[in-house]
Amino acid sequence: MALHALTLSLQFGELADAANHRAALPRHTVARCIRHALDADAEITVRIVDAEEGQALNRDYRGKDYATNVLTFDYATEPLVMADLVLCAPVVAREAAELKKPLAEHYAHLLVHGTLHAQGWDHETSEADAEEMEARETEILAGLGQPNPYAR
Repeated sequence: MALHALTLSLQFGELADAANHRAALPRHTVARCIRHALDADAEITVRIVDAEEGQALNRDYRGKDYATNVLTFDYATEPLVMADLVLCAPVVAREAAELKKPLAEHYAHLLVHGTLHAQGWDHETSEADAEEMEARETEILAGLGQPNPYAR
């Protein structure tokens, strides 16, 4: 399988436990997860933020006043995918603990999930769309050697 080209910017905001999140997100792993989910060449910024920044972005751009695990800001899909993926470190860590899965594994799922959103996939439009997106995520993650995130 030929992978698409990716220009990646990986940013970490001010995090209380930054070392754990940096360890779970080495640049090559982030790039690998995103490239496996791409259907075109891309320029993507991934920013790891604290709960305050995550909540402010979710409130200001989606009208939801809480921090969520991943936000996707998609700017273009053709001829180049251009997007920002914002992952909220405390939410991701809490969810990983609740799911009893390694932090890196949960980040891999959310990177794939956010990258699919950047290309127009949407799980909130219908049950059929949600099932299709989950199946695609599972397929991509299997190709990365990751377990099915929905099987737990």
